[in-house]
Amino acid sequence: MRHAVSLLALSLLAAPALANDATGLDAGDIATAETLREQAMAGSAAWDIVESLTTEVGPRLAGTPADARAVAWARAKFESLGFDKVYLEPVTFPVWLRHREQAAVLAPAPQPLVVTALGGSVGTGGQPLQAPIVEFATLDALKAAPEGSLAGKIAFISNRMERFRDGRGYGPAVGARSNGAVEAARKGAVAVLIRSIGTSHDRFAHTGVMRYADDVPRIPAAALSNPDADQLVRLLGRGQEVTVSLDISAETVGEYTSHNVIGEITGRELPGEVVTLGGHLDSWDQGTGAIDDGAGVGITMAAGALVGKLGQAPRRTVRVIAYANEEQGLFGGKAYAEARAAAGEIDAQQLGAESDFGAGRVYALRAGVDPAAWPVIVKIGEVLAPLGVVTEREGGSPGPDVGPIVAKGAPWAQLAQDGTDYFDYHHTPNDTLDKIDPKALDQQVAAYAVLAYLAAETEVDFGRAPAAPAK
Repeated sequence: MRHAVSLLALSLLAAPALANDATGLDAGDIATAETLREQAMAGSAAWDIVESLTTEVGPRLAGTPADARAVAWARAKFESLGFDKVYLEPVTFPVWLRHREQAAVLAPAPQPLVVTALGGSVGTGGQPLQAPIVEFATLDALKAAPEGSLAGKIAFISNRMERFRDGRGYGPAVGARSNGAVEAARKGAVAVLIRSIGTSHDRFAHTGVMRYADDVPRIPAAALSNPDADQLVRLLGRGQEVTVSLDISAETVGEYTSHNVIGEITGRELPGEVVTLGGHLDSWDQGTGAIDDGAGVGITMAAGALVGKLGQAPRRTVRVIAYANEEQGLFGGKAYAEARAAAGEIDAQQLGAESDFGAGRVYALRAGVDPAAWPVIVKIGEVLAPLGVVTEREGGSPGPDVGPIVAKGAPWAQLAQDGTDYFDYHHTPNDTLDKIDPKALDQQVAAYAVLAYLAAETEVDFGRAPAAPAK
């Protein structure tokens, strides 16, 4: 029961049971948050949730039958965890399907290559495409190539992603995946190969979504594993023409309507004001989507369920969202934001947070809130400190699916996870359950439960998100 702990009794002896004007929280609230923290650290439901999703559903490519199974699974899981209200909101998007992918060096040294088609890529027309390959060290180098210089050739972008705990190497590298096909086609290329956007040394290729432009021919796009990209660089460095065969069967086949799956713990005083947690339910089709983003779904479901088991609900509603089709264009996050905007509910979004950076432990709390609400963030940080979490006033960003509603003014918080090895597994067949440490999940559940509870319990309004700094 809420407040029915000896820790609370001791805290009440030391401080009056009155809300602090700056934080809108009293000693009992802090004691309850500390109890949530310790309950999660003693063992949460997160591991069992991720195990269930990755075993009973497996990979969940958006728009496939597995997507529908995942939606049914999430709805049933929210209900079994005791959420007050569980419902679906529709999300419609194009369906891309991968059928076949194969590549090889034909000359001067015939050998197979490990590749994966990028999400959204067209195929090679039912037969292998064979062409000389031309290397570019970066996307910018490709952009600088003369017009028509790649006619009849395959462009190869060999830039390597750098490893950082916060994943900041991803941004500078991912442009090759997102825009490589468009830039290569503008120079006349018949296909593009990129070094995988990932940090693994294993022979797995990393997929991920790419984009076309309406005024540029659509050419096939694939990623090479890091060892295979290295092999191509070495072959090309010998000064001979290298010819590659690329065989991709992939297609976009109309539209599909999936769903954001939502579970709520209804607020006792301000049910129309919400604190949201979430992760995305879909995954790529190669692994089982354990770290991306089964972990996020499990962490936030478990955190919400812990709050729901308190003897008394917090003032505001805690809403946990399993977002649809993040991987191919943030469709779930965009749909959620548009629906809230259409209903005039942006101001009701008190704070949004998302777990979509794997299964590493949380090490920092950051936020984008009205300055007047910063004392609440500081207080939350104090409760998180025993978990090894520091509060950082500068930096940070909302998760990808929270981003669209933040763009409309909603405040956000970030529980930054250690992503040192995240991009070893990201978007590969190696994204499987064995990469997850259950105790690391418990630490994250503890952090999200504290954040959700105190943000929902405080009397302070988090205001509007500050404008993003110019880049």
